[in-house]
Amino acid sequence: MSSTCSTVSRALHEPVAGTAATARTWLLLEQPGPWGAKALTSSHLDPALGRALEAAAKGTGVRIALIRRPGRHADSRMPATRRVYVAHTVPGNVRLHSATTTDPARLLDLDFPALGRGETASFDAVLGGAPHTGGPLALVCTNGKRDRCCALLGRPLAAELASSGVEGVWEVTHLGGHRFSPTVLVLPYGYAYGRAEAHAVKEVLHGVQEGRIVTEGCRGASAWDRPGQAAELAVRRAVREDAAQVLSVVRTEGEAPRWEVTVAHVDGRRWRVEVAQGASLPPRPESCGSALGSPARMDVLEVRALTPATLPG
Repeated sequence: MSSTCSTVSRALHEPVAGTAATARTWLLLEQPGPWGAKALTSSHLDPALGRALEAAAKGTGVRIALIRRPGRHADSRMPATRRVYVAHTVPGNVRLHSATTTDPARLLDLDFPALGRGETASFDAVLGGAPHTGGPLALVCTNGKRDRCCALLGRPLAAELASSGVEGVWEVTHLGGHRFSPTVLVLPYGYAYGRAEAHAVKEVLHGVQEGRIVTEGCRGASAWDRPGQAAELAVRRAVREDAAQVLSVVRTEGEAPRWEVTVAHVDGRRWRVEVAQGASLPPRPESCGSALGSPARMDVLEVRALTPATLPG
């Protein structure tokens, strides 16, 4: 295979921490068939509906993505019913609800600001949703129209996972970070992974079922901004904490290129994490076909435990 953005990034050992897409809440709609680069408005979904959904979600903390079952997609057959999921990923209020619908336009009746706050009442009322009773979801980015790496690497991964009997595997539209393909988002906790391999994804899913977070290959938790993602992962590694929902980013001070991030544990411990934005060198393409650039990277400079005497206030 000729050089791609992902092969260059891997060869240069570009770090993945602090590169996940940011969203407190994910709203997923099943949409079979091919996807264009901007899937909500360039697929077999009514583009007017796609634009309306984008407008409804803007500024609410909700990110909408299309999903489909692994397999062949060059057809226009629509299922009678489509699966819909909503996942809120903020620790302490993590939830994953599912529903089915015969009319995707019903999603416009959802209360998007409430979904962004982790309130699922409108999802359950409008779509007949309920808490998801199965295992975690593994969403593998396969949108080759966005970047060929996602198709070349993502689709085989999704197919391998599905054929090996892993439940909850879906192909998903754009997750960002093509150069880290294959990229995977795992719900309900919302941690993203890069350069994923089937055995590693299975380990991540097994951990989630036990309430554990695997940090190897982790890009970060989507609930936090990118400095917060890097800081939370750094604390997990520093204190060897793998339990889900026990760490939260409670304060981010500063602005690019340097931040001080406060990470809190449910047991009362806190850490101050210094994060700096650096430039990835030498230059490399951020996506296939793009010009060479120096993508921003999140470098953790220090993780410092805060004693009661140093706590603010």
